[in-house]
Amino acid sequence: MSDKNKSFLTHLECSKCGERYSADIVQQLCECGKPLLARYDLERAKKELKKDLLIERENTLWRYRELLPVLKDENVISLGEGMTPLVKCDKTSKEMKINKLYIKDEGIVPTGTFKARGAAVGVSKAKELGVETLAMPTNGNAGSAWSLYSARAGMNSVIIMPEDAPKITRTECALSGSKTYLIDGLISDAGKVVKNSIDKYKWFDASTLKEPYRIEGKKTMGYEICEQMNWEVPDVIVYPTGGGVGIIGIYKALNELREIGWIGSKMPKLIVAQAEGCKPIVDAWEKGLDESEFYENSKTIAFGINVPKGLGDFIVLEAVYKTEGAAVSVNDDEILEGMKIIAKNEGMFVCPEGACAMMAAKKLRESNFIKETDSVVILNTGAGIKYPNAIEVEIPYVEKDGIVSI
Repeated sequence: MSDKNKSFLTHLECSKCGERYSADIVQQLCECGKPLLARYDLERAKKELKKDLLIERENTLWRYRELLPVLKDENVISLGEGMTPLVKCDKTSKEMKINKLYIKDEGIVPTGTFKARGAAVGVSKAKELGVETLAMPTNGNAGSAWSLYSARAGMNSVIIMPEDAPKITRTECALSGSKTYLIDGLISDAGKVVKNSIDKYKWFDASTLKEPYRIEGKKTMGYEICEQMNWEVPDVIVYPTGGGVGIIGIYKALNELREIGWIGSKMPKLIVAQAEGCKPIVDAWEKGLDESEFYENSKTIAFGINVPKGLGDFIVLEAVYKTEGAAVSVNDDEILEGMKIIAKNEGMFVCPEGACAMMAAKKLRESNFIKETDSVVILNTGAGIKYPNAIEVEIPYVEKDGIVSI
């Protein structure tokens, strides 16, 4: 990276009331309590940035350097995250009667999930702003990503997660040197403990959307999808949604790309996929609401999207409404079936959340919301191997010196 590639970041802006804040100091939420979003000099970007510039750049999310918030190259913390493959799913496409079906596979990034994108940019900016200790609640994967990237940056981290979070993510956090704690409850309960601790110790709050820069890493999924499709946007993008940072980020990316003229006026329909055991956004969308209600007694095998209420739920719903999208839920049995279908048809071991997105697309195709002629991108947000207890299969034994048949 060279000095000429420095960020076009200008300021932070409240996602609700529009109040402006400086991006030169540590910021958390707006005074009104809503998330802040990073804003850039898009007029300058439109004049100075050309798509051809990307050809010779590194195959990581940092190829979009000017539209990311880190000002100095020395503060960039990277493990090579980004530019994940867009895999064409011919067998599943034929079965579901969808003309073009793709999976954007985030399972191959560092730490094994898309959370690495948010951690890379969020930790890099926190380092640049002088943060020494960050704290966050997590369902597992975000905690492992942020703790590992914090370790690489030489920062301290405090991670609190539900006791039934996947063991592998708990191990990642602990091995990174993070101060890791379990709680008998949900991520919302962990969030309360984080808030209490931050109030006492004045740590940096890295909770979902309580800092402005995680979303900037996540939005690069939107940039990549457009670049990989030769700047022609798909008709539909389906995203498994918990806190909603991913779909908010993709929506933000699409609007930025439109403004700088890299894509046309067409917007893909953005689809929220949730589990029936935790579907606050689906319920809100079905009622035509602008915000969701807290989802009581939530439970699903798709642990990463078990979020009873997201701080940015109103932005998620705006993205769905503005793109004429939809919100769909599927049950845990359907999620397991989706994991099997994708593994058998496409040779991909996806996470339960990715399977949730695929089965949501299946439902929308059956209802004809998704048309046969549509191009559809499914986001698989992590590797199936990070969920070793999500699915069980019976494997028969064979006698020694025996033979097998198929």
